[in-house]
Order: sequence, then structure tokens, then C-alpha cells
Amino acid sequence: MSLFWIAIRQLAEIEEQMATSKKVITREEWEKRLNDIKIRKEDMNKLVMNFLVTEGYVEAAEKFRIESGAEPDIDLATITDRMAVKRAVQCGNVEDAIEKVNDLNPEILDTNPQLFFHLQQQRLIELIRNGKVEEALEFAQEELAPRGEENQSFLEELERTVSLLAFEDVSNCPVGELLDISQRLKTANEVNAAILTSQSHEKDPKLPSLLKMLIWAQNQLDEKAAYPRINDLSNATLEDPAV
Repeated sequence: MSLFWIAIRQLAEIEEQMATSKKVITREEWEKRLNDIKIRKEDMNKLVMNFLVTEGYVEAAEKFRIESGAEPDIDLATITDRMAVKRAVQCGNVEDAIEKVNDLNPEILDTNPQLFFHLQQQRLIELIRNGKVEEALEFAQEELAPRGEENQSFLEELERTVSLLAFEDVSNCPVGELLDISQRLKTANEVNAAILTSQSHEKDPKLPSLLKMLIWAQNQLDEKAAYPRINDLSNATLEDPAV
């Protein structure tokens, strides 16, 4: 059973017991309840390894594999290749990124037209960023316009991107965010997720999702009881309830 469902079951039992009134749970009682939940170290190690692999910390994953014995579910060598693609996009080297993706697995872009369009769109953005107006217009017309004719959403995104050329001062441009670093990161994350999916791996790490579930579960329990709560996720310290 996953950590989330174990926690939910415990919370459900507590809520059932407190359905009639809001009860104050002491630290001693709460810690006893927590200690009654048995979580295997093996499961915790898998959770950590999943985070390291998904986020691309290849050296840390290798060290953790040696220390814990937890085996990653993909070849760690592929992490280096995946991170090289992600860094290329983040640096604006989109052509290099596309080449690297095709070296990894040509089917990734062949079977994902939206991802390929977004990479081509990012190439157009980089041309505009570098002031290569004529080259940008030619690239948009030859590479992106045909795709826009086949897909309305692609056409709308293309029109938004090309509109950058109409503004001398992009800081006052309504679509100026396309030139922000955050746009590069968005495209890089999309490529990263596609590569992970092609390797039969989750595109998002499990740990952040579990933390979100913890916050949700605590918010639900707040309506039923006052209990030692984790308010700072960075240290996971239990704080006594205010009574």
C-alpha cells in the first residue's frame, strides 16, 4: 500500500472518531498513531531514487544506489543524455536539443507533433531574441506556417510568437513573456517529460505529489481536530496545536 493511502486511512479513522466534535490530540497520542504506521525502508529508498532519477541527479542517484541498494528503474547513463537535451533548450540551443532527442529516440518527436511544434516555436523565439528578423520570418513561413494550417492551436501560438516582431520594446509587448527564461524552462520540461515517458518512467517525481497530498490531508483534518501539525515541510517538525 502506498504511503498516501496509509496516511489517508489513518486520517479517515481519526475523522470517524471525531465526527461529532473537534477534539484536541496531544503530541503523545499523535506520535503513537504515527509510530503505529509501518513504512518499509525499501519503499522510502525507492521514493528517494525516483526523485533523483526523474529530476536528473545522476551522480547522487549512483551514490544512493551504492549506499542503499535501491536500483533505479532506468539506465542511469540515459539521465546524462536527457539532462544534456534539457540544458540545450534552457540555453537556447534548440537545434542541438532536437538533434540530441533524435539520437536518443527518433520516435519521440515523430509521434509527438505538439512537442515538435513547441521546439520549433522555441527556435523561432531564439531567432527573434537575437534580432534575426528576416531569418525568423523565413523560418516561420517555411517550418511553422504549414503546421499552423493543419492545427488551429498551433496557428494561434505561431501568431502570438510572430507578433513579437511588431514591437521595438518587448517589455511593453503583451506577449513579451515568450522571451522570458521561463518559456525556455517550460519547453525544456516538456521535452524532459516526453523523454521520460518514452523510457516508461513517470514524467513527474512522486515525492512532490506526496507532499501536496500531505498538505491536503492536513487541511481536511483541520476541520475535525487540533493536532500536532507539520507547517514547515523543509524540516517536517511537528508543531503542537493551539488550544
